[in-house]
Amino acid sequence: MDFASYFGNLGLFGVALSAFLSQRLKQMNLQNRLTPAVIAYEAAFPGRTAALFLTATLMNTAGAMTSWALGRFIPEGKKVSEPTLAKLRRFGTPLLFFSWVPVIGDALSLGAGLIRTPFIPALLFTLLGKGARYAAILGLFSLLK
Repeated sequence: MDFASYFGNLGLFGVALSAFLSQRLKQMNLQNRLTPAVIAYEAAFPGRTAALFLTATLMNTAGAMTSWALGRFIPEGKKVSEPTLAKLRRFGTPLLFFSWVPVIGDALSLGAGLIRTPFIPALLFTLLGKGARYAAILGLFSLLK
């Protein structure tokens, strides 16, 4: 069974579960499957856009912050590429705005924890980035339907 279909069949709970797991389970490629799940839910329940937006944003942020927390337990220099760490050291927590980007997002969150970025700024920039992503996806979908 396709993950997007499975999570889509679970309704908003499925979107929440997919949003949280997509940040953590890159090997399952859920990040690329989350967008179709969000769009499918929006198509099926157009009156629930605010709940969908909040759920996807908050749960995907929670997944990213789980990566951040895990990074704090990893010895420095392990599991995150040096170029990623160098960028984080140079640009700091604002770089976490881009934690929604597939492939690099998890490394950014993990690396931010690894270099001990403060929780509140990390949370805020991650939340803003995730929110901007879902606002763009849902806005574009509403224009195209």
